[in-house]
Amino acid sequence: MGITTRIGAGVVTVVIHRGSVTRRGSASLRSMPKVPRRPPQLRGRVFRGSTAVSRGLLTRNELRSSAWRPLFRDVYADAQIAVTHTIRCTAVGRWLVPPGAAIAGRAAAGLYGCAKPGASEPVDVLVPAATRIGPTAGIRVHHGEIDSGDTVDRAGVTVTSPARTCWDLARWLDVVEAVVVIDAMLANRLTTAPALREYALSRAGRRGWRSLLRAVDLADAGAESPQESRTRVGLVLAGLPRPETQWVVADRGRFVARLDLAWPQFKVAVEYDGLWHDDPEQFHRDRQRLNRLLGGDWIVLHLTAKRLRDDFDGFLAEVRAALRARSRSPR
Repeated sequence: MGITTRIGAGVVTVVIHRGSVTRRGSASLRSMPKVPRRPPQLRGRVFRGSTAVSRGLLTRNELRSSAWRPLFRDVYADAQIAVTHTIRCTAVGRWLVPPGAAIAGRAAAGLYGCAKPGASEPVDVLVPAATRIGPTAGIRVHHGEIDSGDTVDRAGVTVTSPARTCWDLARWLDVVEAVVVIDAMLANRLTTAPALREYALSRAGRRGWRSLLRAVDLADAGAESPQESRTRVGLVLAGLPRPETQWVVADRGRFVARLDLAWPQFKVAVEYDGLWHDDPEQFHRDRQRLNRLLGGDWIVLHLTAKRLRDDFDGFLAEVRAALRARSRSPR
């Protein structure tokens, strides 16, 4: 049974159930969850929580609402924006590192567009040797000498220079992963192999100079993907002759194909089959191209992500066998 009564401008419905009375209407509105307050000055922004509070934009309790996402200690982002590694680097560089420090390593390479750190990957920071900085979740601190010219300003954030970034990567990563990023640095013309060699030799005797020289000797600006770099370096470290990158095959001046890795003197090539082969049309065009090569007496070996990860030794044996066979037979 229900009785509706008008009271002023509001409406109250009284529902009777076995003698009990439940009021619905204005009371239910009071019980609805409160929508978090989002001041327009902070929408779409990353900001210091203490600054927002001191300016009266938010209270400490409001900072803990679902409207804001904590990134680091006292650093928050609007929960409606997609937080990238670049955004986190910018926050660290502006608010969380001491004077003289710089975004470094893979984080710096990401800002240069030469690496793709995951959004949650720690931000590498290079801090002068004599400077102490407490641990902060999400930041990986490295101490070392920072020479004049080792840092640059990028949109208000101090970042290690391309040469210093390569130096640090050669020290902090294994040689394959260091070369992956150095390849991209060279391909993007942020530095050159001679410049990196000069940088290393000018610091002979300091920790890392030999590592950088080794990585530069393995690097190649022709690599077009991290997996191509990993494949090439893996083959060379296994003792195979260094292949040519992006080798163009022509027939009487007519373009036939461009190969990821090739030993043209043996007519042996390696093609890395990346994720783009999920496109059936692209896969078909690629196979047509390679069939023309096979008709021209090339051996083309295909490497998938799975084999690179799980069976590189097996693939290496196939490449070695192909090179051995071609080196013994007249062409």
